[in-house]
Amino acid sequence: MRFLSKEKNQKRRKSKLREAIESLFVALLAVMILRSTVVQAYHVPTGSMKSTVLIGDFLLVNKFIYGARTPDSIPFLNYQLPHLVFPAFKDPEPGEIVVFKYPPEPTIDYVKRCIAVGGQTIELRDGDVFVDGKPEGEKIFLRKEYDPEEQRHVLFYQIKRENGPRYVIRHYEDHHKSAENYGPKKIEPGHYFMMGDNRDNSSDSRYWGFVPRKNVVGEAMIIYWSWNKYLPLYKLLQKVRWTRIGSILE
Repeated sequence: MRFLSKEKNQKRRKSKLREAIESLFVALLAVMILRSTVVQAYHVPTGSMKSTVLIGDFLLVNKFIYGARTPDSIPFLNYQLPHLVFPAFKDPEPGEIVVFKYPPEPTIDYVKRCIAVGGQTIELRDGDVFVDGKPEGEKIFLRKEYDPEEQRHVLFYQIKRENGPRYVIRHYEDHHKSAENYGPKKIEPGHYFMMGDNRDNSSDSRYWGFVPRKNVVGEAMIIYWSWNKYLPLYKLLQKVRWTRIGSILE
């Protein structure tokens, strides 16, 4: 019977440890590459896209379609990195839900709906959106509801755009239409006008300007998890919005 020496046992243990560390490194590298170039998960902390996207929704975002990019920042640090952007399959189109770098602070990601693109003229008249002098789409009243989170009555409308997309927007019942005017302004080439579906409670292009193409990250695709942060933990089953899980965003 042959016995391994103490030195050989130590070498074998070191070898296994090294293999484990290398495997973990490769796995982390693969995850980082996929996260940066193909699909990334996002948590929604604000209600600017209600009721399409709610506070506590977790989204999967297609980063490949608008042009994958190498890592452009260090996680948890307010520091930008030099990066590359690969060719895109398409550019954002009006009606699509887009994740982008917030222009005043590019380390922060925002999610809004693309309303108009470079070369088009955007205008708001008493809260209604016009693109190139025409309504953004056919506007159909759906219902009135009380929103307990915002403690206001909300009017819901469906927008049917000529290019196909359909989505629901919100206005407060007591919103001041006369104060909701903007433009007309022509959007610069290579830029986008973004708005939240929760029209009276959204920080968007009306306030901080157009979004340059280089800031576009990806298209929001699906809700993979949804969590109602306003309910206490002892109501665990009710905190999960089961009906929203797996919802395709449009």
